Amino acid sequence: MTRVPIIGGNWKMNLDLSGASQLASGVRNQLGSHRAADVVIFPPAPFLAPVFSKIRGSAVALGAQDVHQQEKGAFTGAMSASMVTSVGCTWTLVGHSERRSVFGDSDGVVADKLGAALKAGLNPILCIGETLQERQSGRMNDVLGRQLDVLSQHRSGALVIAYEPVWAIGTGVTATPKQAQDTHHWIRGRVASLCGSSFAKAVRIQYGGSVKPANAAEILACPDIDGALVGGASLDARSFFRIVMAGAVRVGSYR
Repeated sequence: MTRVPIIGGNWKMNLDLSGASQLASGVRNQLGSHRAADVVIFPPAPFLAPVFSKIRGSAVALGAQDVHQQEKGAFTGAMSASMVTSVGCTWTLVGHSERRSVFGDSDGVVADKLGAALKAGLNPILCIGETLQERQSGRMNDVLGRQLDVLSQHRSGALVIAYEPVWAIGTGVTATPKQAQDTHHWIRGRVASLCGSSFAKAVRIQYGGSVKPANAAEILACPDIDGALVGGASLDARSFFRIVMAGAVRVGSYR
C-alpha cells in the first residue's frame, strides 16, 4: 500500500503579518502547480485568513495549530473548529506536545478536541510523543499507548498521526532513522490493535523533531514514516521545499 507523503510546516508563534504573507507566497511559488506530497502550513491564528488568500487554489493547504473542544461560548482567546474552517482551514493539529506541556491539555481534552475537529470536517493531525525521561525510564510505550487510546473513541480516514519525541523538538537533536522507524512501526502495531489492521496500514504517521533538509531524506526513506511535521525549517520556503521533495522522491510521487 502506497501512502501519500504529508509534510506539515508548523510556524508556531513566529513571524508578523508581513513575514507570514511572504512565507506563504514563497511556499506556494516553490511548489508551483506540482503536487510533490500533501503539503500543509500551520500559521499563527491571526494570520490564517491572510495566509489563505496567498495560497488559495494552490497545492498548499491551510491548517490551524489548535482548536477548542467546544463549538462556541465564553472561552476567551480560543477558536472553534468551525471558526477555522470558515477562514479556509482544512487541517488542524491536535495534542501537540507544547499544548500538552505548556497549556496543560490532558488526554481527555485532546480527545474532545479531536472529536470536535472531525465533527467540523477538519483533517486532524494527532500529535504524540514522549519526553527524554520517559524514554530513558522505559515508559515510552506506555506513554505513546495512552496517547493513542483516543483512537478507540475517534477514528477517521482523514486522521494523521504525528510522532514527535519531545526531546527532539526545537533542540537540534533528532532521533536516528532507526529510532524513528522502530517507534513508528510500534505505533502502527498499536493502532492495529485499537482500530484493526486495515486502518493501521492506511493511516499516515509523520515524524517531527528537528527535521531539516540535511536529514529529511534519510528519515523519510523509512518504510513506516509517511512524512514530517516540520518546525524551524518550515520558516524558510526553500528549506521547507527541500523537505517536501525528500518525501516525494521516496515514493516517486512528484507530479
